[in-house]
Amino acid sequence: MRIFLLLCSLLFLIFSGANAQRLCTSDMQAVSVYKGSANNANLLQNGKGRDTIASEVIIVPVVIHIVYNKAEHNISDAQILSQIEVLNNDFGMLNLDASNVPSVFRNKAADSKIRFCIAQTDPSGKPTKGIIRKHTNLISFQGDDAVKFSAAGGDDAWDSKRYLNIWVCNMGGRSLGYAALPGGEAVKDGVVINYDVFGSTGPLRASFNKGRTATHEIAHWLGLKHIWGDETCGDDGVDDTPRQRSYNYGCPSFPRLSTCTSNGNGDMFMNFMDLTDDACMNMFTHGQAIKMRGIFALSGQRNDMLLSYQCDSPVAGGGPLLDEQKPMPVPSGLYIYPNPVRNYLTIAGGGTDLSGVTYTIYTTQGIKISEQKIATPNAQLNVSFLPAGVYYIKIRTPQTTMLKMVKL
Repeated sequence: MRIFLLLCSLLFLIFSGANAQRLCTSDMQAVSVYKGSANNANLLQNGKGRDTIASEVIIVPVVIHIVYNKAEHNISDAQILSQIEVLNNDFGMLNLDASNVPSVFRNKAADSKIRFCIAQTDPSGKPTKGIIRKHTNLISFQGDDAVKFSAAGGDDAWDSKRYLNIWVCNMGGRSLGYAALPGGEAVKDGVVINYDVFGSTGPLRASFNKGRTATHEIAHWLGLKHIWGDETCGDDGVDDTPRQRSYNYGCPSFPRLSTCTSNGNGDMFMNFMDLTDDACMNMFTHGQAIKMRGIFALSGQRNDMLLSYQCDSPVAGGGPLLDEQKPMPVPSGLYIYPNPVRNYLTIAGGGTDLSGVTYTIYTTQGIKISEQKIATPNAQLNVSFLPAGVYYIKIRTPQTTMLKMVKL
């Protein structure tokens, strides 16, 4: 069986008298990277854990490999963290420029409920900043995956079942970045981004200074095609994205009509999976969100990521867990048990009727996982869907209470 790794190289071309242009040659650069059995251990296998649920916010732990030769390639922590913020805004439809989506497409714009965090735990269980800095003797890297291997002058990937590996380096030629599609070799899984288009702060290229290169490439990593399907009037496999003749670049004016346009609305050139400038990209659709979330489903290639707790720094601290049957009291009189918990957690009110009270579950990074109302005086919550790790439960009675929960 032949497994394909899609290398999506975004090219930065300078034409005489013209603006910078982003191009992607995924269809031309798809190459076979492995021959053999689909059961080979080198390939990412479907997980055998739990399934996703509709209201769940999926958390993706990220490790950033900064592979640099010159000082300018060794970008700052601030620039790295600005990229994580961009990803969470773009995938959560929290980006300020979402208001620029044309009214005819506004009901199609969606929050994917996928979020990203810098890993707090390394593969051995020790605390980490989630940022690796490695000097290399190579001035630049090509699209041949050398940056993903220490022996080739790059840096080895962390376990791709538990982390999204992002390599940031100086890419040779005119490449902005590329992504590995789901189902490829585990040791090559992740995305590669040029150092001067990563993040939204720092010395960045003018047309690509809002962090959308990483948004685009990570969406490829989550299984999305280009919006034009990589062929003339092609199909991207998503029902609510209109067909368009080919890619768009720069910042087109709306509507942008082509021979494939089915109505007067034209191309969805503001979609993150087209090739316009960063300032003109601002949306994923509901269909794209469903397709990306499907990668984490029980039969999806990234299902194992649901069982990753690498964003939970308290777990990395190695401290003793609470007695499983011991309730944890707080000044408001509320407590939870058992804690740690595997499947069902009870919130007891010490005589307080909790019926109708809203509770919210957060990660230790402050990312909201779910929010519901309590149906009975002493609530029993099903938390079996949560990955192992540490969470906080906010209960909104007249006195707001935060309870710490350890999920096994």
